[in-house]
Amino acid sequence: MADPRDDMPETQTVETEALAAIRRVRRTAFLSMTFERLWPLVLPLVILVALFAATSWFGLFPRMPGWLHMALLAAFAIAGLVALYLPTRLRIPKRSEIDHRLEAANLLVHEPISVQADAMASGQHDPFAKALWEEHRRRMADKLKDLQGGAPRPRIPERDPWGLRAGVALLFVTALAYASGPSGGSLSDAFHIRYGAGGVPPRIDAWVTPPRYTGRAPIFLTAQTNSENTSFTVPQGSVVAVRVIGGSGNETLTATGADGTGRDVQPAENDAATPSNGQAPAASSPTGVQNARNFQFPLESQTGLTLSGSGTLAKWSFAVIPDQPPLIRFTKDPSRALNGTLELSYSIDDDYGAAKGRADIVRAEKPAAAAHPLYKAPDVPLVLPRRGAASKEATTSKDITEHPWAGSEVRLTLAATDDAGQEGRSETKTLVLPERPFSNPLARAVVEQRRILALDANQRDHVLDMLSAITLRPEDTIKNATHYLALRSVYSRLKFARNDDQLRDVVAYMWQVARGIEDGQLTAAERRLRQAQEALKQAIQNGASPEEIEKLMAELRQAMQDFLREFAQRQQQNPNAQQALDPNMQMLTQKDLDRMMDQIENLAKQGSRDQAQQLLSQLENMMNNLQMGQNQQGQQGQQGQQGQMRQQMNKLGNLMRRQQEMMNETFRLDQQMQGQQGQEGQEGEQGRQQGQNGQQGQNGQMTQEQLAEAMRKLQQGQGQLQSELQQLMDGLKGMGMEPGQEMGEAGDSMGRAGEALGRAEGGEATDQQANALDALRRGARNMMQQMQQAMGENGPNGNRGQQSPDNRDPLGRPRTNTGPDFGDSVKLPGEIDIQRARQILEEIRRRLGNSLSPQVEKDYLERLLKFD
Repeated sequence: MADPRDDMPETQTVETEALAAIRRVRRTAFLSMTFERLWPLVLPLVILVALFAATSWFGLFPRMPGWLHMALLAAFAIAGLVALYLPTRLRIPKRSEIDHRLEAANLLVHEPISVQADAMASGQHDPFAKALWEEHRRRMADKLKDLQGGAPRPRIPERDPWGLRAGVALLFVTALAYASGPSGGSLSDAFHIRYGAGGVPPRIDAWVTPPRYTGRAPIFLTAQTNSENTSFTVPQGSVVAVRVIGGSGNETLTATGADGTGRDVQPAENDAATPSNGQAPAASSPTGVQNARNFQFPLESQTGLTLSGSGTLAKWSFAVIPDQPPLIRFTKDPSRALNGTLELSYSIDDDYGAAKGRADIVRAEKPAAAAHPLYKAPDVPLVLPRRGAASKEATTSKDITEHPWAGSEVRLTLAATDDAGQEGRSETKTLVLPERPFSNPLARAVVEQRRILALDANQRDHVLDMLSAITLRPEDTIKNATHYLALRSVYSRLKFARNDDQLRDVVAYMWQVARGIEDGQLTAAERRLRQAQEALKQAIQNGASPEEIEKLMAELRQAMQDFLREFAQRQQQNPNAQQALDPNMQMLTQKDLDRMMDQIENLAKQGSRDQAQQLLSQLENMMNNLQMGQNQQGQQGQQGQQGQMRQQMNKLGNLMRRQQEMMNETFRLDQQMQGQQGQEGQEGEQGRQQGQNGQQGQNGQMTQEQLAEAMRKLQQGQGQLQSELQQLMDGLKGMGMEPGQEMGEAGDSMGRAGEALGRAEGGEATDQQANALDALRRGARNMMQQMQQAMGENGPNGNRGQQSPDNRDPLGRPRTNTGPDFGDSVKLPGEIDIQRARQILEEIRRRLGNSLSPQVEKDYLERLLKFD
């Protein structure tokens, strides 16, 4: 039997390794058990610090009254002392506790770790017992391999079953992010205690910014001039801005409606309460000032605002002026100008001026269910009246003769939109869109087929059949081979068109062919004149440079001279030309044409494109007058009756002129009579004696008797005018025309004026003469309408293709062959007005370019340019 002591070295080695492993694992277990016992004691302190930091970073301390700030700070201090005391109750783990923890963590039985430190109680001298003990220790040491100390288990969920520690952590992270913003606080805020409820006295800045389009200046509610006012009237859409600097930081703004309901206005996120339109001046807060709060509130109806903090800080009430939608209506029926343009006369009335306008056009005849139009309705933007001008009337001329819808019956409605987005619409007019007149039958046929194809692409086969029929026997219908080839080209293009774009190209090509067929009849001078007019029109629309405008105007002048020279030669060769001329017709001289073209050039160079285009359109009308007048010479039907009517209208115009002169003379005599009475009151008895003796004063004025005698002479003239008016009315009745009620009113007013002149009552006589003159003008307009109807002038243009719709020449003056001037003649801008406008524009631009000019002045000047 071997001696157990032979294994002693091996047993000692195993024991040594086991003890070393136990020491290492004991240290790990010691740290884990210490953390498990320390963390529950330290966690309240960590939570308390996180809550304190979150409260500071959210900026809550500056917003608290002083007593609450101090109470909360004291609560944090007491809680902090308690939290600091808890870690002192830490109990250090003992060795037996550590061994027991290791044995439990590694699932060891029979206490193998404790055995390594134990000793034999007895039998130390017994070799067998000792060997047995050592064998037991060795076997227990073998179980101590790969010992684990175990993870710490603080058991926090048992102490916090609701997980409140997670909410504190989330609050801490959120407050840390919020602290980096402009409204965040800092830890130092907790130690800056503001005694009292209000802290720093608040500074209040408040203003109202009306919408930009109203042109009104902001209203400073807190200015010294408005400090005692609490009620204000502002336009709808204004924005009230309130800024509070300092104070308690808990100020609130409450808006109360007309029905008494109130709601709180939330403060703005940014630090500068500047409305979106950028018009309100933002009050800047001094550096380091805390608790700056900004409020914005739009005013759409009657509203009261109350700013509250430590009591009521300010209170205002606002009466809102509603923004009415624009009112647009026709002043005249849509008409066709001589040059083919569509003329729209209308008035637009809006609170602050319309922002844009348009003419909505729809086809009067409902298209077929399967119709496939290639073009939309023509776009006709409206010219807006100048903002702030007394007259709300405006006129828009749009050349749509090239549009495929030209010649179609449509329904036209005017629409105007203001800056607030409100829209107003006019009544609907039914009319035929103006189209370019074609005298050549072949050109008219091409244009007609072009319109059919443009309004419905499904009619392509029909148009092909019509083109084929037109070109079936060209030797009989088409004399010009070029025209025949052009029509066959249209046929080929239309036949091989595969999509809408190609069809639209065919429609455009058909228009070019029709123009080529028609314009081929024009002379070279007429063609150059039209080309020069079209080039100048395009240059004005595109805003060409003054040099280019000057060059095109020179070409237009030369083309105009060539055309007039050719026109004069044709007039001399026409034997009926002199007989066709009306002796009462108002003539246009070369001086008038030169002045008109100079005005077009000056307006175009200054950038007044609308006025330049209007004058250019009038010039085209004048040229069309000459051409159409030449084509209609020799047609003298109904000249006898028309001449008599014109003679009667001329008599009426002469009667109105004499009545005007008599009214002026009556007014002058009445003023002298009143002056004589005042002078007699001052000069006394001597002046009265001179008046009785029929002598004149030292200043050469007539006496009272002489003035009365002059008025009695005027009475005779007034009676003669009344008699001539009666004869005129009888003559009109003999021609089958009804003078109307206005003529009778004029005769009655003339009679009362004569009676007043007989009594030397100049003031009453002047009033009656003015009434008579007004009645004559109204009667003249009525006679004009009856005369036009008698001549067969029905519809918007009647049969007067060579006259403008309002009986005016191309320069805007009334024609002498259509009656007297009723006092509404159009005046073109004079040279002084143009120069003055140019000087004002240059001065505005110079002030805008000056960097030293205040921003308020620049904003005002920019608004002036926009209004212009």
